[in-house]
Amino acid sequence: MKADLLLRLAAEAAAEGKPDSVVSLDLRGLCSFTDYFLIVGAESHKQVQAIADKIAERLGSGSARPLHVEGYAEARWILLDYNECIIHIFEETTRQYYDLERLWGDAPRCVLVAPDPGRASRWGADR
Repeated sequence: MKADLLLRLAAEAAAEGKPDSVVSLDLRGLCSFTDYFLIVGAESHKQVQAIADKIAERLGSGSARPLHVEGYAEARWILLDYNECIIHIFEETTRQYYDLERLWGDAPRCVLVAPDPGRASRWGADR
């Protein structure tokens, strides 16, 4: 499956789980190990797992299988490695702590699901 199709299908599946936010980073030309990051923020461990399950199911129906999965049991940060696209599903406080968007600040980004401004104060910081 091509990287851009994989990214689109994963983002659509993530959006079905009603995440706080979904952002893609285009790492082509900046990174040797993947083309895209998909970064998803969720409110709870259960929601993190549910979104990961939705993504794996959707991509699996197109015969894509992750090369590696990390963090599923703890569900603070689940990583699904599809080689061309690495998907990070975070509990929102963990996402803010690691701030991958800042670490990869040179990467073009696309906000696919915007954070709810009404919830920003709940986390104590703007996203």
